[in-house]
Amino acid sequence: MLNYSKKSIQFVAAEEAVSIVKSGNRVFMQGSAATPIALLHTLLGRYKELRDVELVGISTYGDIDFGNIKYKESFYINSLFVSTNTRFAVNNSQGEYVPVFMSEISRLFKENYLPIDVAIIHVSPPDAHGFCSLGTSVDIARAATEVAKKVIAQVNPNMPRVHGSGFIHISKIDAMVWVEDALPEVDYSKGSNDAAKQIGKNVAELVEDGATLQLGIGTIPDLVLKNLSSHKNLGIHSEMFSDGIIPLVESGVINNSLKKLHHGKLITGFIVGTRKLYDFVNDNPMVNALDISYVNDVSIIRQNPKATSINSAIEIDLTGQVCADSIGTYQYSGIGGQMDFIRGAALSERGKPIIALPSITNKGESRIVANLKAGAGVVTTRGHIHWVVTEYGAINLFGKNIEQRAREMIKLAHPNHRESLEKSYNERFKK
Repeated sequence: MLNYSKKSIQFVAAEEAVSIVKSGNRVFMQGSAATPIALLHTLLGRYKELRDVELVGISTYGDIDFGNIKYKESFYINSLFVSTNTRFAVNNSQGEYVPVFMSEISRLFKENYLPIDVAIIHVSPPDAHGFCSLGTSVDIARAATEVAKKVIAQVNPNMPRVHGSGFIHISKIDAMVWVEDALPEVDYSKGSNDAAKQIGKNVAELVEDGATLQLGIGTIPDLVLKNLSSHKNLGIHSEMFSDGIIPLVESGVINNSLKKLHHGKLITGFIVGTRKLYDFVNDNPMVNALDISYVNDVSIIRQNPKATSINSAIEIDLTGQVCADSIGTYQYSGIGGQMDFIRGAALSERGKPIIALPSITNKGESRIVANLKAGAGVVTTRGHIHWVVTEYGAINLFGKNIEQRAREMIKLAHPNHRESLEKSYNERFKK
């Protein structure tokens, strides 16, 4: 029997591994909880000798200062989804953002829109057959590793071995570095307020027994889950999930028993949460992490019954246009999978696409607006929008004309802003 033990594998120092990267290369970085932080720090440390290295990926975690001015001539962030540590670079001269549906990112790699020279990944130790797991982030990483000319892996015993399509054999890896670091953790149960708790209740009331859920990132999806303890036979087919599913799986509320695809399985593209979640998914046959081009495929999403998509937004105008990726021209995040699941849920039998957001920002500004900020990106169009939820209720815009939508949207706004919105309504619709 084969036995790929740590002693039998040739591990190298991080400095030797990243020496594979050359000036002018395009380098893929695995993201979220699988961000290879140690290797990226080492790569950035070569800034004096490298020039014009393009770094691509989705959300990256960790204390990585991509926007440091000293990297300006050496590294350029071409982000497919902007996160905290890439936001400064993307909004300045050291980076940019590529608007793209999450479901289509794999095409960028495979069809040579963005050919990958080097993929830097973060994996579990190899099993007895020599296969490492991409762990918490299969998403776009699987496609990147398939087409990359070279692959560098940060091998970490703390990375869970997650079932699904995220396995890579050590023969496909050009350099392996042993790093025993804790994975980045995010606890979405913290930081909630009364408005967010009420939104969680309002959304939960829309979720039917037997629904298949997609959950976006943040506090609100976690609060929705907290209000589903009395539901029955829920399923998960989601771009991502976090700790909030664990109590519902343990109680049997989430059992995936009514899904038409992947019966009995929790399907996801990536996983981010606390160590409790990483331990839960480790070698758990119930959990399958799959390529995002499959997970987010509208034709796949729509096949499960009562597909219910729960996402958020930065602002929504009175006609139902959803800005979820920018604050005016300032690039805050990305399109991600919102439209993939909004459309998939809309086409599912008795499906419900839901956009849930607080009525105001932390500064008291209205998120329900007469017009989106100048330069704001429309992620979900007013032709795709269905349910909108704030702490003041839930409305379904599907089938409503522009004037009807405006009247309904004002009801979801914070009372402090309804008068000004009504003024805008009157100016627009006076006939």
